[in-house]
Amino acid sequence: MHRRSLLAALGLLPLARPAAAQGTWPDRPARFVNPFTAGSAVDVVTRLLAQGMSEQLGQQFIVENRTGASGNIGTEAVARARPDGYTILVGSPGTMGINPFLFPTLPYDAIKDFAPVSHAVSFPQAIVVNPRLGIRSLPELVARAKAEPGRLNYGSSGSGTTSHLAMELFKAALGLDLVHVPFRGGSQAVQAVVGGDIQLAIEGVPSLPGMINQGLLLPLAVTSAERSALLPEVPAVAETVPGFDAAAWIIYFVPAGTPEPVVDAMSAAMRAALDQPAIRQKLLEQGATLFGSNAADTAAFHRAEMRKWQRAVQVSGAKVE
Repeated sequence: MHRRSLLAALGLLPLARPAAAQGTWPDRPARFVNPFTAGSAVDVVTRLLAQGMSEQLGQQFIVENRTGASGNIGTEAVARARPDGYTILVGSPGTMGINPFLFPTLPYDAIKDFAPVSHAVSFPQAIVVNPRLGIRSLPELVARAKAEPGRLNYGSSGSGTTSHLAMELFKAALGLDLVHVPFRGGSQAVQAVVGGDIQLAIEGVPSLPGMINQGLLLPLAVTSAERSALLPEVPAVAETVPGFDAAAWIIYFVPAGTPEPVVDAMSAAMRAALDQPAIRQKLLEQGATLFGSNAADTAAFHRAEMRKWQRAVQVSGAKVE
């Protein structure tokens, strides 16, 4: 009897552990896996969030940069991690919206392998031109592009990137013929505009104010649904193309199968961290639009974004380089 009782008790242990984990999360350090390099806007946001959650919950949240293969290496690592709430993916439009339609095969499924936790922030991009071009507004750019089809070149951070596909959605909405010039990074594209090698570029707002203030670049519009707090005088593309929204975002995900109470607790902790005045101010200074959505709203947003970026890949004809 004693042996049977012991075996029965041992047999219940696997069932007891998830319940304990749900009730005590977090009871040890957790890690954010960022598939991209340190120092980027995505990285800055995540490190601020990790700091806020560490202070709030009394456990360490660290950020691990696991780069490579257009973000697919770090993303796959989270998909294969234990679904216990201690490995969190830093998701972006590239890895969780574009790559599923850009790559013929992926080592992860953006829907089936993950549970959305929170849409934390979004970052608008901006369409910028060289001031010497003589175009002073987005309607003027549209008029010039229609009068001179195929004559204006725009730079992006690379084929199939968020900047490239945002511009392709803009082109498709207005029937414009602009020639894409891919660069190895947004800073190179912007420098090509400053140097007069190309006429315009599209790049994330956080990296632009310095060159705009120096008069090296003229911003025509931002790609978010509303104007950016960092560039309040610059109109949104949606003021010319109603409903247009092609901002970059950060959504945090955990592996599929993570207990729902843990997901909900993590989502609430993220929202609380984003509401801390010091963190909120630093994020606004970075040009971020804060959301802090709950898990259910984040899941709906993510599915809608996947449909949008799927269409962008299709209209662009982008392929993996």
